[in-house]
Amino acid sequence: MSSRIVDLIARKRDGGELTGAEIARMISDQTPDEQLAAFLMAVVFRGMTEAETIALLDAMLAGGTRLQWPWPVADKHSTGGVGDKTTLVVAPLVAACGVHVAKMSGRGLGHTGGTIDKLESIPGLRVDLTVEQMRAQVERVGIVVCAQTADLAPADGRLYALRDLTATVSSLPLIATSIMSKKIASGATRLALDVKSGEGALLPDQRSARELADLMVRLGTGHGIEATAFVSAMDQPLGWAVGNALEVEESVATLAGGGPDDLRALALEAAGWLVGDELRVRRALESGEALETYRRWIRAQGGDPDAPLEAAPVVQEVAAPFPATVTRCSARAVGGLAMRLGAGRPGKGDRIDHAVGVVVHRKRGDTVEQGQPLATVHARAEVDPVQVLDCFELDRRA
Repeated sequence: MSSRIVDLIARKRDGGELTGAEIARMISDQTPDEQLAAFLMAVVFRGMTEAETIALLDAMLAGGTRLQWPWPVADKHSTGGVGDKTTLVVAPLVAACGVHVAKMSGRGLGHTGGTIDKLESIPGLRVDLTVEQMRAQVERVGIVVCAQTADLAPADGRLYALRDLTATVSSLPLIATSIMSKKIASGATRLALDVKSGEGALLPDQRSARELADLMVRLGTGHGIEATAFVSAMDQPLGWAVGNALEVEESVATLAGGGPDDLRALALEAAGWLVGDELRVRRALESGEALETYRRWIRAQGGDPDAPLEAAPVVQEVAAPFPATVTRCSARAVGGLAMRLGAGRPGKGDRIDHAVGVVVHRKRGDTVEQGQPLATVHARAEVDPVQVLDCFELDRRA
């Protein structure tokens, strides 16, 4: 006689180990949300063995289709951060070099942004594609980035939403299986994993970030994926813009040869590994090939790359109150502010305001004079400048 779901939850809560069959039952459609949420919390507190983690990944894959491609397919994934729009630069950059890109992305979790939320700020763009539409688009234009489909790792979509609502995001086994189920299901053969570490990341310390990186590489290797992982800092926002439409604009600027130095450097590193030719990647960026590939990609998914993005009605500049050196530009605080403005999703099914966000003008080590801007807020109404100033630590200069 099989155990009841509540008994399985209790066993995990008390530090016991579940079998592969029991984990498959736990994440099945027959398990109510409240029990699945309790299981997720038990995993956060008790962790999972390597065998349980592999079983969870296998169960997530078993419920859906695994795409297979006639050529190598590249993918890149970030564990999430504030202002992390790297995919919007890396994907067309890699595709411009002749390497096919097929990627399923997620929505924002907590204070961290999501690629799908950013893409949906582009007028007309469709992120909900069928497997057949994914195949056709990769064959036609060499690149697709879409939301999770009902056919590919469907259990992850449910788990992903529940984790965001139940404070169970920061669990290594849950993060690793969520990410890798999508990568394996979408048929990736070469994968670059950007694992964020710092106060604005899901994992604040480098040790946990490295453990996650190693775990995902092992899971990928077990499914025939050539994967590499690198840990990058997320103590302050990546780039300048935080907010969906604002980040799309910054990504396009980077593809056009401008953009922030840190975003450009990270994109070149990830794309260089995926393509295997750093000089080719740089040529694609500098020649405009990457930007043209971006435009073809957006049009292929129904978007208009020339259409103006939605703009917030209030653009409020917040200046430094005295001459100072910036000693901290807090990624978590900036991400939290953007979320309160409406750029994030506090509850399941809540709508995102694509127009709002924050653009920072100074980061750690920068100097600023009294009256010069620290950040610009894009909002529906004016905000208290103190909320913006609280995102920074300033060392007053004489």
